[in-house]
Amino acid sequence: EEFLSSPPRKTVRFGGALPEILLKHGQGDTADFELLKHQLSDPDIKDAQIINWLHEFRASVVYLTKELEQLVSILLKLPWLRRSREVVEEYLGFLGNLVSAQTVHLRPCLRMIVSQFVPPRITIREDDVDISDSDDDDENLSENFNTCHRALQTVARYVPSTPQFLMPILVENFPFVNKSERTLECYVHNLLRVTVYLPSLRLQILELIIEKLLKLDVSTPLQDIEDAEEAANSSEEKSTEEGLFDMVCYLVLLKVVCFFFPSKLDINKTKNLYRDLVSVFDKLILPTHASCHVQYFMFYICSFKLGLAEAFLDHLWKKLQDPNNPSVIRQSAGSYIGSFLARAKFIPVVTVKACLDLLVNWMHKYIDNQDTGANAYCDVALHGPFYATCQTVFYTLIFRHKQLLDGNLRKG
Repeated sequence: EEFLSSPPRKTVRFGGALPEILLKHGQGDTADFELLKHQLSDPDIKDAQIINWLHEFRASVVYLTKELEQLVSILLKLPWLRRSREVVEEYLGFLGNLVSAQTVHLRPCLRMIVSQFVPPRITIREDDVDISDSDDDDENLSENFNTCHRALQTVARYVPSTPQFLMPILVENFPFVNKSERTLECYVHNLLRVTVYLPSLRLQILELIIEKLLKLDVSTPLQDIEDAEEAANSSEEKSTEEGLFDMVCYLVLLKVVCFFFPSKLDINKTKNLYRDLVSVFDKLILPTHASCHVQYFMFYICSFKLGLAEAFLDHLWKKLQDPNNPSVIRQSAGSYIGSFLARAKFIPVVTVKACLDLLVNWMHKYIDNQDTGANAYCDVALHGPFYATCQTVFYTLIFRHKQLLDGNLRKG
């Protein structure tokens, strides 16, 4: 009897239905609207209040036109991710309703989700100075990332054009290289997860990751790298910069490749990934001077199957001998052939010999073709690919001569 006689529960704390408030705002009466914004921005907002308001907004998304983007911005800042399961589910439902009814808010929704791809920021005080860093100890980090990807998949399900709007946002939000190792690692990991359910973005995402790591690689002084290697070999404690460099150029690169490789290889998926990585290699690695570490992602993927290694060597060989390619690209291709043959222990001697046979024969034909020509003189600028090929052969022989000779000088 008490329940039946009690007044109905108000859906929002200040009274009145949400559509009425929005309509009054459109007519110039903004008092309740300003109160609504104030209460939605309350840092102490409770789960039950969030759920009630989201329920109202889900039913009123038709009113959330571009004119109300400030209100939508407040809704996108609601602390929904680290709340109860009920809040999370209600918020995901709200996002789906919003982007399906008002695609004008697609970009802000995507920016909000992507901003959660890194650990939250916390303020640390050291020597009376406030500094910000990532909260690496957040126990719910993995679960929060899972929820973010659910949100992104929800948006993509309602708006098929999501990938083309998402990619520029992923580029804009890539953390600066001076952020913590954990921040960089988390962002890269989440980028890779996006490629699973939005495969059309895989090539672009791989390019983005490799491009950023390449900038870090070439900007690190060689002396710093050598010092870091010495420190590692002598088990000395590394500096923050050295630790960051190792984390990004090794751990993250291995994460990129291992992410796509289950314990049992799917040959078709492997071939598709190989093609994407070769495309990234051609676009970013070959034209870049003084890359020390990043190129090893290509060597690493080739270690999974000899067929991939042979395909990569064939790809580089075609680049080297094609006179239509720029000289600098041909020389770079030659250098990578030498590096790959010399350093990759999984390349069998028979493959090394076959490559040397191709290279040496090409060198002799090149010399023969120059004997009677006007360009038969030493000039690195003119004959760069030839000298690069010679260096490739010498480099390979230096590193693999024991295996090539196999203890039998005559046989060798």
